[in-house]
Order: sequence, then structure tokens, then C-alpha cells
Amino acid sequence: MAAALALSGRGRGRTAPNPCVGCVIVKDGKAIGRGWTQPGGRPHAEAMALAEAGSAARGATVYTTLEPCAHVSPRGPACTNLLFEAGVARVVIALGDPDPRTDGRGASALAAAGIDVIEDAAVPEARRAMAGFLTRLALGRPFVTLKLATSLDGRIATASGESRWITGPQARAHAHLERARHEAILVGRGTLDADSPRLDVRLPGLEGRSPRRILLSASGEAPSDWTRIASPEAITSLEAVDHLLVEGGARTASAFLAADLVDRLLLYRAPILIGDGPSAIQDIGLGALAEAHGRWRRLDERMLGSDRLEVYERHRS
Repeated sequence: MAAALALSGRGRGRTAPNPCVGCVIVKDGKAIGRGWTQPGGRPHAEAMALAEAGSAARGATVYTTLEPCAHVSPRGPACTNLLFEAGVARVVIALGDPDPRTDGRGASALAAAGIDVIEDAAVPEARRAMAGFLTRLALGRPFVTLKLATSLDGRIATASGESRWITGPQARAHAHLERARHEAILVGRGTLDADSPRLDVRLPGLEGRSPRRILLSASGEAPSDWTRIASPEAITSLEAVDHLLVEGGARTASAFLAADLVDRLLLYRAPILIGDGPSAIQDIGLGALAEAHGRWRRLDERMLGSDRLEVYERHRS
């Protein structure tokens, strides 16, 4: 299942509105088929893995990160039907599919066909892997990651406005990898006017995975190849965007935090002190210090050259 979850990440940022699913087929202790949801959402991970396994899939065990779909689509067959036809013996499912077209029907159909089904094998890991799809279904909006690159004292620029570069090349490369994992990237009007950012992916081999560009601005025109939204809440209107990366300045970051629309925080901190200069965050509407506690849970931390990355997720009941 860990291998299937890793494979699912290959599709992240390219499969919306479908989830980024991973699948591994195992027989006699060997992986005979691997798959992940392809760009645009088809073929599904199970279909790709079954195609690779071929006739060897008969009697095999399938590990999939999401319950196989039970509905026939004009874009392709139901994965449950493909699994029946392949003659697999066992299906291990990390997470049930909350899509009402499947939602338990996939697992039930497999079991009714005599296939051994194990459910909920890796729920927390699968929820993180498919956070965009699940957030869209549950909340009607993309999963939002806020990226901040700061000095040790929380500054994003010097008093004169100089901000290139606070972090080093390894941290910047990691940030470009994160861009490649999102369908869209957002900045505010101030960042657009001051920096004219490209917001593309500049990693060899991943240039084609540059996200759509979104401008947060209450008024005015966006560049011709950008999409403008007037408020953070308007992210619900973004079509085929399940993962949104926010890279704006302090005003934009604070607007998303104040609206409680940030699900994941990437904090890159350089080992420098700046002193007087703009802060990474402005007022986010907290009425008391107690309101700040318990909101964020650290998931990861690592060194990227001389910079430290900390990853947090929003803790919600």
C-alpha cells in the first residue's frame, strides 16, 4: 500500500476533478502491475495497473488507495468491472470513496463477486494523498496550501523591499516541485504589480506541469492568461482545481488565514535575521491568544541546504 500511495503522488495536480489514485498488483510476492490516475482523470489507476499485469492478474492481490469506482462513465469502464474480468482474488482498499456514485458500492460489488475485500487499510495516509479530491467533495473548494519563505524573525523582505532571495537554491527547487503538484497558483495584486512573477515550474523535465495562474484582486483586470477572483472565498468557483498553492505576499496570506481557508502550511525559514522589514503575516482576526493554540499540527520538517522546511496541516474537528 505504501508503494500505491507513492504512485498516487505522480498524478497530483493533473487529475482533477478525479482523485489521484495509486494501484499496485501483487502475485507470488512480486509486483506485476503498477498504475496511477492519468492526466485529466483517465485511465484510472486500476485500469493502468491491470493493463500492465495482463493475464497474470488472475488470482492476484490488488492494492488501491481508493475504493474502485462502481459507475460506468462515457470516459471509461467501472474499475469494479475491470477487476471482475481480470479475475483478481483480493482487493485491499486504503480508503472508501465518498463520491455518491460509488460510496461503498464498489467494495460491496467486489465482495458479492467472491473477491476478498479488505477496507480502510491506510485511512490517514490516503486522506492526505487525495486531500484535494476529498476537500472538493466535502467543502466545495480546493485544498489550499500556503507557502511562506521567511527569515528567522519572520520577515519576507528588507525595509527597502528587497526579497530575492531569502532562501537558497535547494529551498527554491523544492518550492518549484510543490508548484508542479498543484493545478493552480495564486498571488495578490501587490505581488503581481511589484514582481511580475512567472509562477511557472523551472525544474528540468517538469516545465509542462506549470499550474494555472490566479490573481486575487477585488477590482481591475488580470493578465490575459490569468484568472481573477475577488476574494479568498471565490476559490469555490475555480473549475478543475483541487489543489491551490497560495504564494502571495503578507496581505494575501493573511486574507486566506483570516478566512480559515488554509489547509496546509509550507514554512521555509532561512538562517538570517533581517530586522526592520515587512512581516510574513498581518492581522488574521484572532481575538485572543487561546484561539491560536491547537490549530496547526506539524507533519514534517527537513533541511534544504541551509534552510529549514516545516510542514503543518490545519487541525479541524
